[in-house]
Amino acid sequence: MVYAVVRAGGRQEKVEVGTIVVLDRIKADDNGNIQLAPVLLVDGDTVTHDAKALAKVTVTAEVVGDLRGPKIVIQKFKNKTGYKKRQGHRQELTRVKITSIK
Repeated sequence: MVYAVVRAGGRQEKVEVGTIVVLDRIKADDNGNIQLAPVLLVDGDTVTHDAKALAKVTVTAEVVGDLRGPKIVIQKFKNKTGYKKRQGHRQELTRVKITSIK
């Protein structure tokens, strides 16, 4: 079983070939592919975490589509002053499918 832990958008994700992962918005190249930076590679019983060995490893993903996350409501309130503030936020996300780990 081959899997890798990749760095994507300030987080780390465990991925295998065929895994669909939702990441922060990433711009793809002309073919719709992106390269993800590996932090750890597990290939059977071999675990690779050396930076020089990981420089040779490529994790390629195909962009499936762009989407937006759930709405988060931010409310601020101060008692007895009449201060109320309400703000919303939806994170821009990208859904990718891992195509190869070499």
